[in-house]
Amino acid sequence: GILQVVDKDGFRANVAMVISDGLGKLFWAKRLGQQAWQFPQGGVSAGESAEQALYRELYEEVGLESGDVKIIQHTKKWLRYHIPPQMQRKNSKPLCIGQKQKWFYLQLTGDSAKVRFDATGTPEFDGWEWVNYWYPIESVVPFKRNVYRNALMEFAPANARFEKRSRGR
Repeated sequence: GILQVVDKDGFRANVAMVISDGLGKLFWAKRLGQQAWQFPQGGVSAGESAEQALYRELYEEVGLESGDVKIIQHTKKWLRYHIPPQMQRKNSKPLCIGQKQKWFYLQLTGDSAKVRFDATGTPEFDGWEWVNYWYPIESVVPFKRNVYRNALMEFAPANARFEKRSRGR
């Protein structure tokens, strides 16, 4: 596999992407064969910038290319979460205890019909839908909730101009 970057504290560098439809709704993806939903995310490889990882993962996970989105914003800092001990890969060296993520807020400029999960042959997702902006915080796995909240709070001003329009729908 690709060499993953794990820092001295055991956190793996990762990018997460919040894809907006430009009308205040967010792209919410269903993990393959599970009832678990999340934003697309993926590891940063050795020698790769966060932005390069973003575009690679965007294509690998959802089939979209750099021309299909525009970057509106990214988090100023890396946001960290711990992986629950029972979910850590104990045999991996160095031991990865969590992820540190650079989050990107993207606007879809291309056609959502281009979304596909089989771009690489190892799909991570098997479904997706547009959801209300704050919905993911409540429905993601509990150990990721704080990071999701922090990222969405940071991106909220970029999304605020749609809030009034989408209330009550």
